[in-house]
Amino acid sequence: MKAQTDSLKIALPKQLEQYARATDPLSPSKAAFYSAVLPGLGQFYNKSYWKIPLVYGGMGTSLYFYLDNSKKYNRARDEYKLRLRGIDQTDNPKVGKYTKDQLITVQRNAQRNRDLSLFITIGIYILNIVDANVDAHLQQFNVDEDLSFKPTLEYNPVINQNHLNLNVSYKF
Repeated sequence: MKAQTDSLKIALPKQLEQYARATDPLSPSKAAFYSAVLPGLGQFYNKSYWKIPLVYGGMGTSLYFYLDNSKKYNRARDEYKLRLRGIDQTDNPKVGKYTKDQLITVQRNAQRNRDLSLFITIGIYILNIVDANVDAHLQQFNVDEDLSFKPTLEYNPVINQNHLNLNVSYKF
């Protein structure tokens, strides 16, 4: 007795096929949480390794300027306090030769730049979290051959020139 092989295969609709390749719905929240705990960890989770040096470079640079401006502010403030006590010229090479009005201006500028550096650091930290979340969402985005964007170069014999055409197609 010879058995026949079944040549009829059931084809799943594309929606069910995509559902079968289920994605982790918690992936974006995990990536955002990891980036909130340790900046760059969400990018590592998403396998976007090239973004990690950008995160640490941006945060490191802004933290450097924060600390530098904080030092400038403290130097000018300490010098101004000495001037208020009656000590006119000190040996401080950075701010020792400034007048009282100049010291006030240096303090204000250093304080403004310090605060701006802090806001930039916080902004980069928040951007790091948002980037990890969006990148995890976009990894779940369906990009297949049904939706395509193809630029083509076509020759127009009437005017004897090439034209750039953009073709957007969607197949059902």
